[in-house]
Amino acid sequence: MIRFLFSYPLFLGLFFSSVDGFCQGYLTKTGFIGFYSQTSLEDIEAENNQVYALLDPVSHRIAFALLIKGFIFPRELMQEHFNENYAESDKYPKATFSGIYSGDLDVNKEGFYQVVIKGELNLHGVTKPIETTAQLEVKNDKLLANAAFRILPENFQISIPAIVRDKIAREIQVKVQVSWTR
Repeated sequence: MIRFLFSYPLFLGLFFSSVDGFCQGYLTKTGFIGFYSQTSLEDIEAENNQVYALLDPVSHRIAFALLIKGFIFPRELMQEHFNENYAESDKYPKATFSGIYSGDLDVNKEGFYQVVIKGELNLHGVTKPIETTAQLEVKNDKLLANAAFRILPENFQISIPAIVRDKIAREIQVKVQVSWTR
């Protein structure tokens, strides 16, 4: 089992700290982030179900953290190449996102809510702004979230060797799914 080795209590403390010391935040350690690359030569996918995700409906803050080695590939060799040659997961072991969402969300009323999420993604030692839309659903005492966005590996200083460049999409699709329970 992969565990977060960085300071999880510090991460929570920084996220949920407030002036009055009270927060009605949502936390999960089983969020999902997957990334997908489709080309005519090869399809690549990797999924991580060990994503820490936090949402504070009072301050509208949202944050995610994951270990890069938590991504599972269909083929072991692909996973090894990803961790050693591209993500350099020993040098850059985690990825984080911290931001805010705008839009209406009433956690006490069941329904669907469209929000815009803006924040900063830190990946491979590089921090870049990300903005995307997300669908939140309040249902049966759960808060569900779905979002998708695209990243360019070169924007995060991830080098793709010329020999495999045609096997990896220029833009990588990222999907996010989270289920929080009250």
